[in-house]
Amino acid sequence: MSVNEELREHAEHAHDDFSRKAGAGMAIIAALLAVVAVYGHLMTTEELLAQQKASDQWAFFQAKSLRRYQSEVARDILKATPGDRAVAEAAKYESNLTRYEKEGEEIKDKAQELSKESALSGRRALRLHIGEIFLEMAIVFSSLAILTRKHLFWYSGITSAALGSVISATSFLILH
Repeated sequence: MSVNEELREHAEHAHDDFSRKAGAGMAIIAALLAVVAVYGHLMTTEELLAQQKASDQWAFFQAKSLRRYQSEVARDILKATPGDRAVAEAAKYESNLTRYEKEGEEIKDKAQELSKESALSGRRALRLHIGEIFLEMAIVFSSLAILTRKHLFWYSGITSAALGSVISATSFLILH
């Protein structure tokens, strides 16, 4: 075997070694991508669920506000009506009014809390989705590295994977 053939064979083995490393790296990146994608979808689902619950609470708040308003009107009408029975009925509506105001405030607080929870999940989901984009780009760069055997694509893939991982990880640091 000539020296030239030996060098060529050695170079081919070196490229095969590079392809194996790039392929293994791509598999790791794909696993990270799967985890980030699942968490991203989970956070999006959490956002939508909290948003729906908040919407339900606001509708309930509106219903309580309407009942409070109706009690106010009934109380005012009964106060204007002469007689002991009207005064007793007006007192009942007055007690309902206080209860509706208290319940309305509790419902409003819960709705606002759910809205904050939805916004937090949305911010986390956004970070995870951005991280997912970088991890997908890393898969593309890794594929190009294997096809072209160019180390620049491999380094670009590693950089993109690192960025995607860091951006995704920071989603768990968002506390409010």
